[in-house]
Amino acid sequence: MNSIELMVEEHKYIIRMLAVVRIACNKILLGEKISYDDFDEMIEFITKYADEHHHGKEEKFLFKEMVDHLGKMGTNLVTHGMLVEHDWGRLFIIELKAALIRVKSGDDESRLDIIANAIGYANHLTRHIAKEDAVVYTFAAKSLAPEILERINKQTDSFEENASKNRTQAHYIELLEKLERKYL
Repeated sequence: MNSIELMVEEHKYIIRMLAVVRIACNKILLGEKISYDDFDEMIEFITKYADEHHHGKEEKFLFKEMVDHLGKMGTNLVTHGMLVEHDWGRLFIIELKAALIRVKSGDDESRLDIIANAIGYANHLTRHIAKEDAVVYTFAAKSLAPEILERINKQTDSFEENASKNRTQAHYIELLEKLERKYL
């Protein structure tokens, strides 16, 4: 599997977690007690798997090569598009964490902020993933020279090998499956 195919595959796991997030938010909307432990695990998956692991490969390898080799179109797509969207997603998660702390401390109105930021993140990332799968990755695969794509593949293979030694992929897929059993 090449690096772009791997990133598309990882998107499937991320989309599955976004479905869990939506259901957890619906339970809050219905007045159910918030499971802070579950939200901590959802946030861990989002920050460690979706952001550090998945976005890490995009930003360090694929996007870097697109900026370096695809001219203004590559630079604009990455710098003014994908990287801005990554940061926007991170902001949703920062705000979600803050809202969880406020509710835990007795600010019941901040339940709205939990829902708003979690759903905002889920909707944002769903659109972001669709754009990457349909436009960004396709553009990169067609436009980058074969030797550059091969370099990205080698970098990704090394990154994945190191992550596998730490059980990163297995741990977060297991975490996802555990939360799916509870929420889906």
